[in-house]
Amino acid sequence: MQQISPIELQQKLRKKEEIVLIDVREQYEHEAFNIGGTLIPLPDIMSHVSDIPKDKPVVLYCKMGVRSKIAIQRLSDKYGFTNLINLSGGMEAWKKMIDS
Repeated sequence: MQQISPIELQQKLRKKEEIVLIDVREQYEHEAFNIGGTLIPLPDIMSHVSDIPKDKPVVLYCKMGVRSKIAIQRLSDKYGFTNLINLSGGMEAWKKMIDS
């Protein structure tokens, strides 16, 4: 499974690289803090396959990186996605990076 660190992702976003962000957390988590990703909670991810591009890098994230790994595994196994990237450590790691 492809991984990206918060620092690497931040650099790519600053360079305005074409990356799609998908937040697989719940609505209340997304509203409390997010990095601009599209909200598709993990329980709904399989019914939103058509909303996920296959032709550009897609970074999935959650609180700690666990739910996003599950989402990537499910999408890869069932629909053959090869462009999905997990944000290592999720939003907790992102917050630590911006707080330091």
